[in-house]
Amino acid sequence: MTTETKKTVQLPPGPSEKFDLNTTSESFDKVKALVADFPDICRVQSDTRQNDSYLVNNPDYLKHILVKNYQNYNKGLGFSRVKMLLGNGIIVSDGPFWKRQRRMMQPSFTRKVIAKLTTQIQQCNQKLFTDWSKKANLNQTIDITQAASELSLEIVLRALLSDDLDTLIEEQGGINPFEFLTDDFTRDIKVVLKFREVSKLLLNIIHIRREQQPERVDFLAMFMDSRDKETDEAMSDKELLDELMTLIIAGHETSAITLNWTWYFISQHPEVESKLHLEVDANVTKNSVPQFEELDKLPYIKQIVDEALRYYPPVWLFTRKAITDDYLGDYFVPAGTDIFITPYFLHRHPDYWSDSESFDPERFTEAAIKNQHKNAYIPFSAGPRRCIGDFFATIEMQIHIGLMARSFQLEYIPDIPLELEPDVNLRTKHPILMKITNRK
Repeated sequence: MTTETKKTVQLPPGPSEKFDLNTTSESFDKVKALVADFPDICRVQSDTRQNDSYLVNNPDYLKHILVKNYQNYNKGLGFSRVKMLLGNGIIVSDGPFWKRQRRMMQPSFTRKVIAKLTTQIQQCNQKLFTDWSKKANLNQTIDITQAASELSLEIVLRALLSDDLDTLIEEQGGINPFEFLTDDFTRDIKVVLKFREVSKLLLNIIHIRREQQPERVDFLAMFMDSRDKETDEAMSDKELLDELMTLIIAGHETSAITLNWTWYFISQHPEVESKLHLEVDANVTKNSVPQFEELDKLPYIKQIVDEALRYYPPVWLFTRKAITDDYLGDYFVPAGTDIFITPYFLHRHPDYWSDSESFDPERFTEAAIKNQHKNAYIPFSAGPRRCIGDFFATIEMQIHIGLMARSFQLEYIPDIPLELEPDVNLRTKHPILMKITNRK
């Protein structure tokens, strides 16, 4: 006689009120309240959706969703409006197509390849350094939000297109056709029209490269040369376009937002600023852009960036959808369940982060990292779908801070209230203004 053991169907706890969760600012306060009452997981019932939503904030459950059983979870809610702009790029694609694209693109994001692309990062920062030097000599104010956005955009464009960016700007009468991405109105759906315009320009570059086959050291060249190991297929023009648009938007937004917050935190914590100055003074030649191989001598900069990403992760909430029935611990997850994951609140979970509202780069020393729960820190997500450009973004920010902190001091000007705007990305509602002076 055999006894068949069935797992008890247990659903997560949750509020009695029915409502919809979304990846927009309207949901921020709701998520905050839910996490306060249900720190690890909760079930939210909906009047309008076919399936319930689970808000998952436990790193062990997240490891299951994002790492161990990631194949059972598609991208889910929140990506439809992104897909409207980015096509079927690596951020929004799913299934076999996503696996193919990831296989083809991953070799372009190794440490060895990124090292070759740091020249473009250095050149963009050198240009900004010249501008900041002029402003510092006059004790002027800089809009760090705008400056970080413009810098990050130029870096990602040059990493993708190299010299073709200059040709593009020249053909547009000296205007960067992607400049609109640094403006506030990009939050309006009308931006779709602008995306169509720049998509045509990028397709033209792809066509010219196919015809002329110029030598280039950039991501587009690597993507065009890449072949799928399983089928030996190359990417089509449309696939290349979708990946370019995806990396332009994702790469620009992540670095811009993080640099914006990083300079703010440095200015607000004299002890952090002092330790940063000691590090760069000892390891960075004044007026000189740090080289890739020198970054290992600047661990504190990396700690500052990591802590800024913990405190204000660029994407405060993202989603998955269960494909088939599953379990998170003892909790049953029916097929079709919408999963909401919130790095912002995970990075404040009291079981994994002490005094989480304080800014403390010491959380990210080598010794401290060994004691962290690996999946309690996910500014770039986790698992096979972790952000493909995370290393590039980190290197970009380290080089920038190393150069600028060696020569300048930025002082926050609190004339405009500092407010969060948690839409798709965790922006500031108003620009952060700073007074720039030369360090003595």
